[in-house]
Parts: sequence; structure tokens; C-alpha cells
Amino acid sequence: MTDSSANKDQEGEPQRLEPPTKPATATASGIEVPVVVTPDMVAPREAEMPGEYPFTRGIFPDGFRGRMWTIRQYSGFGTAEESNERYRFLLDQGQTGLSVALDLPTQCGYDPDDPLARTEVGKVGVSLSNLAEAEILFDGIDLAGISTSFTINGTASIIYAMYCAVADKQDVPREKLTGTIQNDILKEYVARGTWIFPVRPSLRLIADTILFSYDQTPRFNAISIAGAHVRDAGCTAVEEMGYTLANGLAYIDELIRRGGDVEKFARRLSFFFYVHMDFFEEVCKFRAGRRLWAKLLTERYGVQDPKALMFRFGVVCGGSSLIGAQPYNNVVRVGIENMAAVMGGAQSIFTAAFDEAYQIPTEHSAEIAVRTQQIVAHESGIARTVDPLGGSHYVEWLTDQMEGEIMKVIDEIETYGGVTKAVEDGWLQLRIAKRAAERKRKVDNGETVVVGQNHFRRDNQNEGVAELFKLDPKATARVIEKFERVRDSRDETAVRKSLSALEGAAAKDDENLMPYLIDCCHAYATVGEMVATLKSQWGEFEEPVRL
Repeated sequence: MTDSSANKDQEGEPQRLEPPTKPATATASGIEVPVVVTPDMVAPREAEMPGEYPFTRGIFPDGFRGRMWTIRQYSGFGTAEESNERYRFLLDQGQTGLSVALDLPTQCGYDPDDPLARTEVGKVGVSLSNLAEAEILFDGIDLAGISTSFTINGTASIIYAMYCAVADKQDVPREKLTGTIQNDILKEYVARGTWIFPVRPSLRLIADTILFSYDQTPRFNAISIAGAHVRDAGCTAVEEMGYTLANGLAYIDELIRRGGDVEKFARRLSFFFYVHMDFFEEVCKFRAGRRLWAKLLTERYGVQDPKALMFRFGVVCGGSSLIGAQPYNNVVRVGIENMAAVMGGAQSIFTAAFDEAYQIPTEHSAEIAVRTQQIVAHESGIARTVDPLGGSHYVEWLTDQMEGEIMKVIDEIETYGGVTKAVEDGWLQLRIAKRAAERKRKVDNGETVVVGQNHFRRDNQNEGVAELFKLDPKATARVIEKFERVRDSRDETAVRKSLSALEGAAAKDDENLMPYLIDCCHAYATVGEMVATLKSQWGEFEEPVRL
């Protein structure tokens, strides 16, 4: 095998390796797979039906025949006007839900005129600093008729408040709002880094949003407990599901501490994952996760309501499994991952565009991503029956193996002292970092085959990609100009009053902050001002020193 450190091609990548002649014998999580799985290798159990506990085969008895999954493409860039135009385009192409990408200043709680924010305004998502921008973003979009998802965590409660305020402005009853805010801060501390406040007040904010939403927006999911980002950070499929379920249990414990009724709020908990390229492992990951979540809620909390036991989840097909080299290969990757998501029973699917390994999608690549889902939905036939792979000896065996390995991950975290302690100590961060290094090593030495990256390479690997996305260089200036107009025209007395009330409520441990945040949004207080107000009471999270 070619030494990857001594022989580099012109792009700085390892030279072409000898092509593999046999498939790997273990899954991406390291589970050794028999040459053939026989009936005696599968644990006996009573025949299970979809829609029935423990929901291994799906949460609905008629699967996608009752309701197709939501086609929800992740999109947002530059100004609210530009993103609104892209949303309208995607809806015209048959997208059935919105998925809002927010820029880093919005995610991290900075206003666009902040010196720390200026170079990042609108680059990886839309700038959404105040209610006026949100009104533009959703202009002409029926909030009562469309489901909207926000990939937002540190400022999730503020963006949710802003969405409620937009609905108020449009005279849309809050109870008609549908969608999701990601709002999963625990994985931010270990995977993405867009945290703001310390762990415990952050958990309080999450509990506030969930408890508020149950009464005010009962069709809106106030949290999507996300394994996706720990997966992209380097985890295996087993660890992705294990860490996600452990986080879910931590949120339940916090909600119970706040006096919440688990039978009620568990109905609105949802989950979010990446789908990578080990097809059967991904399908079985979801089957095992569904079964395990229902068992954990029943055995630990005594939950009996079937709707509270349902493991609702959305997915992204793409992420770090997409490769910059030979980018059109990503169309095939996303198609395979889309099929795994459908066979695994996802409720919402986002298919990444083939060029997302190195740029914001163009309209052309975004349309291909939408068409991929439509072809799988309407031409492939795999959505006709529930759990089409159920009953396969291999699938049932691998589901059992995945369930056992996932439970080991949860037990290990609980033995350490729970997720909150593991995050505060940096223990979980270190585990993920080590796994990421291991994954990179296997790709670099060719042990893990990535077509076009470490095997089957060729010259001019990006040749043929004709259209490149270009962010308007004047977008930042336009965002800041609009921001200054809003700040100059708003009622400053109302702003100060709403922020003062928020500060007072934040000082009380048992006060729900959502009504105060909505009042701030209606007064056109900015994201940066609301975050600064909360920081004055709670401080900021300090990353633990890793030894």
C-alpha cells in the first residue's frame, strides 16, 4: 500500500491506492458480519406489527401510504430577501417543508454589526437578527400551511420566539404552527461549538421552550435531539444513536425536574440524524433506536401512552459522507442514503446537493436533490409497504446487534455520571475527538474506501462542474443597513422595558422565559441584545481543558 505521508499527488491527497478486491467484513461501527445469517442466529420474539409497541417496524401502521415523509431541503444564505426567493423556488419544485439555515452570527448570538460577526454575515445561512428580518424571510409563505424547521441551538428559544411573533403579525393562530427547532445544546458542546451559555441554564431554556410549546404551539416540536452533528464530528452509527438517546434522557430528567408531565411532553420530542453510506447499518440503526427509545421510556419513566413512545425523526442524507473530489458521485451517494432513510422509516428527509461538499448549493444542484427524493418516493416502489426489509434474517440480526451496542454506549455514559457531567468535564468531547482521528486515519490509509478520495482517483477530479454559487459581496452591507434602520426606527422605551423584564425573569430559576422573549421580539429587540441580557445573569460556557 502506498505510504500516505511520503507520496502525495498535486492536490495534497494520498496517491492512488491499489483498488480493493473484496468488501469489508464489518460494518462502519465495527460489527463483524457473518457470511450468511441463519434463522437460529436471530433472537426469537413475537411477531411485531408497525404502529405497535415497541415500534421496531415503524410508528405508523400504514407507513408512507398514510402520509409521505416531508421533503425538507436545508436552505438559507445572505439576506432574508435572497433566502425567501430560494424558499419560493424550492416550494415550486415540490418541496413540502422549509428547513432554515442560519448564519453563524445568528447561531452564536451576535448582531450583524458586531465586529466579530461582520466577516460571517450570511455565509452559511441567512442573517436573522430581529423580527423585521423574519417578516421578510417568511413574506408570502403561509405559516399555517407549511412546516418549518430551524437548525438552531444556542439561540433556539429566541428564534422560536421570533417565529411565534411572525405568526402573530400574520394573524396565524399559534396552535396552527408546525415544524421544529433543533434546540439540542448538549451535542453543541461536543460536536459543533455554537454554544453560548453554561450547560445548566441552557437546559433550563430548552425546558422552557418545550413546556411553552406544549400549551401554545401543540403541533410544533420544540426540540429535535440531534445525533447528526456528533456523527459528522467522527462518531460511528452506534455512538450517534447512543449519545442521542442519552441526551434525550437528560432532557426528560430536566423537564421532570421542572414539573413537566412526561406522558404529555414526550409526544413532542423528535430526533434528527445523518444517514451515511453503510446501507443496512443505517436502516438497522433506526429500527434499533425506535425500539430502544420505547423501552427506555416505558421501563424508566412508566410511560404508557403509545403516542408518547413514538420515536419521530428526521434525517439528512449527506453531510460528511459527501466528497469534494468527483462531486457528481455524490448524487449516487445521496440516492443510496435516501433509500436507507425511507426503509428506516424517517418522517422528514433532507437530501444534500452534490456540491455541498464545497459550496452553498446552486438552484440546479438543489433541484437535483429534491428530484432524488421524488424519484425514490414515486418511482422506486420502496414506500409502498411498511418496513420492507423487516423479516430478513440479516436485518433482524443486525438490528439486535445495534440495539445491544447502543445500550452499551448509554450505560457507559451513565456509569460516568450522566451526560451533563460528561460534557462539563470534557469527557465526551475527548471520546468524539479520538473517534474522529481514528476515522480520518482509516480513510488516509485506505482501510475505509471512499471512491474518488482515496481509491479510484483520477486527474482533474472536479472537472465538469460548470456552475458555482456566488454569494453577493454586497449582502453584508445590505444586512447591516437594514439592521441600522430597524434600530433607529423602533420604540426604544419598549425595547428597554422588554429586555429589563427578560433580565428579571432570567434571575428566577422557575420562570418560563418564552413569553418574555416573544415580547422582546415584538419590540424589535435584537438577537444580540437578548443574548447579552441573558449572559448578564448566566455568564458563558467555558470549554473544559482536555488533558
